[in-house]
Amino acid sequence: MFFYWVMRFSDIIGQEKAKGFFRRVMLEKRIPHAYLFTGIAGIGKTSTARALTMALNCHNPSDMEPCGVCPACRQIMGGNFPDFISIEPDGQNIRIEQIRELNRRLSFAPVSAIYRVCVLQQADSMTGEAANSFLKTLEEPPAGNILILNAVEPLNLLPTIVSRCQRVPFQPLPVDAMTQWLVREKKMDPTTAMIAARASHGSLGRAIRMCDKQFLTKRDAWISRLLKLPGLSRGDALKMAMELAVKEKVKASNYRDSGEPGLLDMLTLWGGWYRDILVFKVRGPENLITNVDFTTHLKEAARSISIEGLIHSLLAVNQAERDVQRMVNPQLVMANTILKLQRLRGDAP
Repeated sequence: MFFYWVMRFSDIIGQEKAKGFFRRVMLEKRIPHAYLFTGIAGIGKTSTARALTMALNCHNPSDMEPCGVCPACRQIMGGNFPDFISIEPDGQNIRIEQIRELNRRLSFAPVSAIYRVCVLQQADSMTGEAANSFLKTLEEPPAGNILILNAVEPLNLLPTIVSRCQRVPFQPLPVDAMTQWLVREKKMDPTTAMIAARASHGSLGRAIRMCDKQFLTKRDAWISRLLKLPGLSRGDALKMAMELAVKEKVKASNYRDSGEPGLLDMLTLWGGWYRDILVFKVRGPENLITNVDFTTHLKEAARSISIEGLIHSLLAVNQAERDVQRMVNPQLVMANTILKLQRLRGDAP
């Protein structure tokens, strides 16, 4: 899983409330044993867990920030700190065997740390068995261990798990802050950085992937498909749908999971495209536009589709995203979506 590497709270973009909370916790020396970090992927949840690990285990902290030179800091900075554990789904789920192994490791004292930190990535993917086993750990936490659950929303977690964790919400990141970071740290040109920041919906991790040449090439091809759609016959539209489903289906899980841009990324891009058209249609502020390099095409599209058609197009794309995530047949999803989008085109009133 992608994350941008940070070592200190001061390195984390935004998330002032979360950082302020942990500074107060460390200052008062009252460290809860379990946290629930909520928010979309790529906004700093794992980075905050690493920064917390370093701050709590640093031998010579200053103003709640680690020194960066003591043995614990050097180990964490080198990525070989034995008392930071990250558990990710095995396939689609975190399984009972993974939780049992975690419980075995937690039964021993930390190797060298004051606090061992364990992060469950996509904690809401735990199977029922795994969740019940983990609940027992939360009820009787071994001393010297901090458990952090990362999830977008807690709705799919057992209420009894949620109730035993200190919830720390993380917010989508500001566009300007991400744009500046991409230009400064990734040496991106300002226009590409701004497009990626706006299209990422507040996720720096997603914005970094969108700056990748492979993604930018795919982006142009996916937008080109949308531009051609109004002029296609029903048969050609179905052919396009089948080509997209077959070409992208092996990567349908997501770019962040598969390492390549896939069907979900395309649908997210299409959703942003229709939102951009809607902004022009209602004469909204142009600083809300994501695909600024396609402004001419967006304005033309806004003249040929009604507001009602745009809203239904957005709903169609959003439904397709949900269906792909639920592992519905991608060919069926794309055929249904493409035909809906084509049918919704027409002269705007």
